[in-house]
Amino acid sequence: MTRIALDMDQVIVDNYAHFIDLYERRHGRRPHPSEYAGQKIYALEPGGAELAAERFRPGFFRDLPIAEGAREVVRELNEAAEVLIVTAREFRNSLADKYDWLQEHLPFLHWKQFAFVGAKHYIAADYLLDDHVKHLRTFAGQGVLYEASHNLGNDEFPRVRNWAEVRAFFQTKGVLLGK
Repeated sequence: MTRIALDMDQVIVDNYAHFIDLYERRHGRRPHPSEYAGQKIYALEPGGAELAAERFRPGFFRDLPIAEGAREVVRELNEAAEVLIVTAREFRNSLADKYDWLQEHLPFLHWKQFAFVGAKHYIAADYLLDDHVKHLRTFAGQGVLYEASHNLGNDEFPRVRNWAEVRAFFQTKGVLLGK
């Protein structure tokens, strides 16, 4: 059976929607994507450092929205393949927050399908869907790049921009049937 590893942050979870809302509340305007193209949103000036610091706040990772279409496509993938949620645990409070988030937003997944890791190259899977090229470069299987502001212009891996494209990608690989 095909094994698919899925990253959480800025892939299944729409971190940037939350960061943009925070920025607007603090600075009175919504930043345009061109202001942080090619970098993380918390590189914005002024206020980027404040945004980056939010990741250390207890509850931050618990309150993030799910990416549009993610729940449905993850469910479809889980029915057709072996799905593993692979996410970094670089912030002290993120483990409990992310675990609780997964239980709420993807309740059809079993806790044994969650991997909280520091390095994704340890994961044995056929595919890794991630927004960070550094993880895909060290991954032994097929990397699939989920588009984010910080990876624009990279063409080393197949690229998807949303969950409809994730579905289409796995249909072309024969993992999912056409819908």
